[in-house]
Amino acid sequence: MKIVVAYSGGLDTSVLLNWLKDTYSAEIIAFCADIGQEEELDGIEEKALKTGASKCYVDDLSEEFARDFIFPMLQAGAVYEGQYFLGTSIARPLIAKRMVEIARAEGADAIAHGATGKGNDQVRFELTAAALAPRLEMIAPWRDERFRAAFPGRAEMIAYCARHNIAVEASAKKPYSMDRNLLHISYESGILEDPWFDASAPENKGMFKLSVSPEDAPDESEYVELDFEKGHCIAVNGAKLDPLGVMKKLNALGGKHGVGRVDMVENRFVGMKSRGVYETPGGAILHLAHRQMESLTMDREVMHLRDSLIPKYATLVYNGFWFAPEREALQALVTESQKNVTGTVRVKLYKGNIIAAGVKSPLSLYNPHIATMEADPTKAYNQDDATGFIRLNGLRLKVAAEVQGA
Repeated sequence: MKIVVAYSGGLDTSVLLNWLKDTYSAEIIAFCADIGQEEELDGIEEKALKTGASKCYVDDLSEEFARDFIFPMLQAGAVYEGQYFLGTSIARPLIAKRMVEIARAEGADAIAHGATGKGNDQVRFELTAAALAPRLEMIAPWRDERFRAAFPGRAEMIAYCARHNIAVEASAKKPYSMDRNLLHISYESGILEDPWFDASAPENKGMFKLSVSPEDAPDESEYVELDFEKGHCIAVNGAKLDPLGVMKKLNALGGKHGVGRVDMVENRFVGMKSRGVYETPGGAILHLAHRQMESLTMDREVMHLRDSLIPKYATLVYNGFWFAPEREALQALVTESQKNVTGTVRVKLYKGNIIAAGVKSPLSLYNPHIATMEADPTKAYNQDDATGFIRLNGLRLKVAAEVQGA
């Protein structure tokens, strides 16, 4: 048997890799995706081989991640439950897609992941595999009673590594878990399981990696200009950038000013609530700027239709249905809605805030001559017409009031 394993080099996946090899008498192909996490990847291939893998792929997927996953999602304005910018959610289908490709190239029988049986990631990995390789076997050790019995906690994992000469840097206690990629960093579990715990308190500022606390941000605001073309940001402060470059630039600018932090209790797909703390500096800037660009250039009814679908789109991403036909159908509508979303947005960053500071476009639907409170030189709008407009819209209200009693 041959298994492709999602591998990070940390404690959990090191144990998982070796356990799978022994339990299934399998050949293990390790896979590590570089999606902008900026963790130390040097030597990870050698470590995987020493841990028991016969081969290790270390693939830089950052450009594909930004271009084909982050940017289309940002076009859709997707935010889960009004707060979460879906940083972890959108990364999983890309990782699983690459695992499927490697499995096919290697002639593997199965792919395996280290997601727990309580989380969303297990669903995201496996729904992606179901859509792309329906006959490929999925192995989830955390849903295997044998694995849970062997490793009820981190202490047992550390002892296992010692017995098998697996080099890991880990302690028996960890105050929280962290997941990083190009779009965000998420923090959860451990000390964060108490929703009353204040992650923003001064004594906890060391937890954050992408952004300074708003209190420590510069006392001077900073203006940033973003150029958009068909709903995609193509330049920052006049410098042309590809999607990867845009994300890196805005992460740096946003992090400097402490923007994009979210602390929320969310509804997991598997049925429970969980508390997550997130840093999404570049994504938060793009989301607000994109919305400003749309406000100037997008038709009202198209915007309202698209907006009505944002919760559905965000839920599909969160729940792992990126490669489902309904998400692809929604994306086609989103793409069509973005054809005139072109122009420049200016925002001001200041101590955790992203403040709209100007927008312009050659395709602007805003006409100051029509909107003016002064005399309309275009004669495009006759205020007398509003009388009939209001009378017709109020007719059903009047009838109901007379029938039902005011």
